[in-house]
Order: sequence, then structure tokens, then C-alpha cells
Amino acid sequence: MPPKPKNTREEIAAAAFEIIKQEGLSALTARRVGKSLDSSASSIFTVLPSMEAVKMAARELALAEFKEYISDYREYTPAFKHIGIMIVSYGIHEPELFKLLFMQEHPSEIGFAESLKDLGDIPEVCRKLIQRDYGMTPEEAALMFEQLWIQAYGLGSMCAMRVIRLSDEEISKRLSVIFAGLVMLIKSGKVNEIYTDVEKKADGTFHGKKLCDISFVPEQHSSNPECGKG
Repeated sequence: MPPKPKNTREEIAAAAFEIIKQEGLSALTARRVGKSLDSSASSIFTVLPSMEAVKMAARELALAEFKEYISDYREYTPAFKHIGIMIVSYGIHEPELFKLLFMQEHPSEIGFAESLKDLGDIPEVCRKLIQRDYGMTPEEAALMFEQLWIQAYGLGSMCAMRVIRLSDEEISKRLSVIFAGLVMLIKSGKVNEIYTDVEKKADGTFHGKKLCDISFVPEQHSSNPECGKG
């Protein structure tokens, strides 16, 4: 008969969460978790199969804390901009948890949409907020969300890695420029006129590929009869 676990999954996850938060991901070892629980390192694996599973259990707690961190977005208009600001702020104030949530490698290369599944319902909440606050269609909101998420994620990552340090005012200003630019572009109806990704033609000349030919743009845009002209 296998030994009865000394600690529950919840206790192990909570211990791992605190170790990561206070000491960083590199400090998360079976011995360190066991010491925190006044138990042996091996006893952890009677509950969770590996240290990767321990880390993922701690990540669930980190995601719950992050949702609480941004939960006052309902008090702001536009709400998604506030979420963007708080993402960057989280990178500043909780760098190790930011790394745990947003800077972990996947076992294989995946697409952008697939990577968002790690965040639970947060992306869908954000897209709906964009639709509400900016009067956009679901397709327009999806396009805006992806671009703004990348911007906030990039700034948050730079702050978490101590590459830069931004004040709340600087974060707001930097995100405002991107927000305003995207809103004006989408509302102008000229998204399909934007060129990106230079490609070489058979005649040796170089031309831009239109934005609607890029895979992350919603299907609604790629079906536009004007797409590909020019």
C-alpha cells in the first residue's frame, strides 16, 4: 500500500506559489517545497507526478491572483485599456508571477490563439469589453485585442525582466498611442489598405502583402473583394 500523502494538492500548490513569488522560479525545487511544508521532497510526488505539475498547480493560483489584480476594470472606461495598464503593472510589482503566467515555454511551437488558452476566460472578457467600449464587431475586437495584448505583454515582459522601469503615467501614455492608432485605423474602414510583409515577385520586384492576407486577421477581412488589389 502506498504511503498516505502528508500534504494535499492545495497545500503543495500554495507552498510552491509562495516560493515562486518570494524567491523566483529558479528556487522551486522538490526539496524547497518539502522544507516549506515540513515534509520530505519525495512525499510531494505521492500527490503530484512531477515538478512541472507542481509549477502548473502554482500557476493556477497565480492566474487567480492576477484576475483579482485586474478585477476593478469594471470601474474604468475604456475597461480594456485599464487591463493593459494592469498587465504591465503586474510585471513591475510581481515579476516572478508575471514570468510564471506569461513567459513559460510551451513543449512545442504553437500559434497565437493557442497560446491564449493558458489564460482561461481573460481573452474573451477583453474582446467583449472592446466591443462594448468601442462599438466594434467581434472580428474588429479580435484584431484590436491581439495587437494591444502583444503591446501590453511586451512592456510587461520588459518590466518583469528589469530591462526598463515605467511609471503608471508612462504606461498609460504608451498604451494610449497604440489604442488611439488602432481605433482610428479600424474605424476608418481602411484596414485592408495597409501593406505589410514585403515579398519578392517573379519579375524581381518587391511588393507589400496586404494586411488581410496575413493569417491572424479575422476571416471577415480576408473575404473583402478589394483585398489583394493595388
